[in-house]
Amino acid sequence: MQVRGFSPIALPDAEILILGSMPGAASLEAGQYYAHPRNAFWPIMADLFGAGAELPYEMRLARLKERRVAVWDVLQLCIREGSLDADIRAEVPNDFATFFAAHPHVRRIGLNGGKAAVSFRKYAAVHMPAGAEAVILPSTSPAHAARSLENKLHLWRTALLG
Repeated sequence: MQVRGFSPIALPDAEILILGSMPGAASLEAGQYYAHPRNAFWPIMADLFGAGAELPYEMRLARLKERRVAVWDVLQLCIREGSLDADIRAEVPNDFATFFAAHPHVRRIGLNGGKAAVSFRKYAAVHMPAGAEAVILPSTSPAHAARSLENKLHLWRTALLG
């Protein structure tokens, strides 16, 4: 089935951009980024930026924007049954030339998992602002439970905040 992602969550002054590949089924159904209850994204955002799942969704997004963090996905459209990145076919990337032109202060791009990293390199890396750095982060997906939340949090903190 054809799957369409969400619009970016970003203000023009964003300095950190976190990119997934494509929202999973739970997120698409809820109309919210990282909506699966076992996804580690919001617990990590709680620790790093004070934007945890205990807040209403719109407040989480506002908190991220206040901290100059943007959230989006590499892909705009794809064909996929279910939620697994391994099942993604017929990828259509988002318009990163336009995004980075409108968000010139992005300096750190966190790629949430291997599929996001591969697709970003393929479609979007050429459009990165001068001086920006892309870093591959361990996936927050519940399908990637080999790492503990504490380990993921440490790696995300180091990569995004130094």
